[in-house]
Amino acid sequence: MIATANANGADSAWRIDLPGEAATVALAARVAQWIKPGDLVALSGDLGAAKTTFARALIRHLTGDPALEAPSPTFTLMQVYDGPGYPIVHADFYRIRQPDELFNLGWEEAIEGALTLVEWPERAGDLLDPNRLEIAFRLDMAKGADYRLAILSGRGAWGPRLARARGIDTILARTGWSNAERVFMQGDASVRAYEKLIAPSGETAILMIAPPRPDGPILRYGKPYGAIAKLADDIRAFIAMDGALRAQGVSAPRIIAHNVADGLAILEDIGAHYIADADGPNAVRYTEAVSLLAELHGRTLPTQLPVDDEIYAIPVYDIEAMLVEVEQILDWYAPHVAKAAPASGARAQFLGLWREALAPILVQPTTWTLRDFHSPNLHWLAERDGLKRLGLIDFQDSVLGPPAYDLASLLQDARVDIPDEMELRLMAHYARRRASADPAFDAGAFTAAYAVMGAQRATKILGIFARLDKRDGKPQYLAHLPRIERYLAKSLSHSLLQPIKLWYQAHLPRALGGEAHPAEP
Repeated sequence: MIATANANGADSAWRIDLPGEAATVALAARVAQWIKPGDLVALSGDLGAAKTTFARALIRHLTGDPALEAPSPTFTLMQVYDGPGYPIVHADFYRIRQPDELFNLGWEEAIEGALTLVEWPERAGDLLDPNRLEIAFRLDMAKGADYRLAILSGRGAWGPRLARARGIDTILARTGWSNAERVFMQGDASVRAYEKLIAPSGETAILMIAPPRPDGPILRYGKPYGAIAKLADDIRAFIAMDGALRAQGVSAPRIIAHNVADGLAILEDIGAHYIADADGPNAVRYTEAVSLLAELHGRTLPTQLPVDDEIYAIPVYDIEAMLVEVEQILDWYAPHVAKAAPASGARAQFLGLWREALAPILVQPTTWTLRDFHSPNLHWLAERDGLKRLGLIDFQDSVLGPPAYDLASLLQDARVDIPDEMELRLMAHYARRRASADPAFDAGAFTAAYAVMGAQRATKILGIFARLDKRDGKPQYLAHLPRIERYLAKSLSHSLLQPIKLWYQAHLPRALGGEAHPAEP
């Protein structure tokens, strides 16, 4: 029997019945999905309680060698195996009399960068990492000689990790996906992670792991960046927008199951065909994406959305959100990419110019701004009809904002080169669709909004991609900077943005692909 848990790690002891050795081996396979290099797994229990049986099964699973002997290191004290890209240290401290004997073993050197399994961990005193997964094995002869009870608990940083693993185990069991193979998928630029679930039958689904967004340092108004920028706090935003999009006839993934408290959802697998491919943007697919935006922007859309027994209010993409986003270029791109340091006066001028440029755009009618409406998040579902051929993901940060934002996101795609001719043709396609449904549609005002939103988004992304490299260790995002710089320069050619263009030329020409020159007095 498996107890329930919640996402914050309360009730952290997880009791699992192991009726026989096969169940112990199966538990080891499950634990193998949670651990990584540098982890410590402490195994306690009486002699014959299954500590070594578990450790051996875990080592065999990780090495991919089901015949590996992996004996108990009772006499050698420590045995090292070649794991999947890292060493696995299996130690047995039964014969340790004093914790300081570990120093004579070269313990600290042996476990550096390794996954460490320790039997009889209590004999090491306080020398073991306090952040660890603890598994205690208990005998109960009343239930049979082969029965064991495993009690899992997470200490320190392992508390929330174990709670998340427990939540995943629960939702997979509830939906019949417990026996599925779990394959890690490429994550995105956030704290979210995704796994493909492959059932023995070949059926697939997607496990979405979306823990609450961690708060960063306070920037202003007593709020961190994410709160000011109106980023989703937790998975509720995704659940709400998914239902809302599907209600509008849009191909968002069907949610098979979800748990808001644990930040988990099992989603329909909508495949891996996108609107752009190795040859670049597919004109037919991009046209369909533009048509979908025009269709949605012509509708009156709800702003209060149900999530279980709650109501989720889509936040407004206000001027403070847009300003804190463009400020990222000063905080990250300027020092780390352009090697520039605009003075405080120049920073204040930069934000003032943006406030002036954004103000007239933000008083215009708003719509759902999905915010990440671009190639990696737009799947092509050729077997479906009409606009349903476009499958949407990654819309949890949706806000109520300018219609032009998502079109700029699509046609000035940060990851794909969109030819100028194609961009202009698709802008005209959007305008025709909007005007045919609403004769009052103002193409000139929309074009101005498109330029401002394109420049705002490019400015923000230059900062965010630099931050992902410098702070988060994701240098792959730097490859996109030249493309985004070109988009920024193009958007700033609009007359409405000339003051901002002059500021860039004076203080941050690298962002426009230019060279620095002295600022005007």
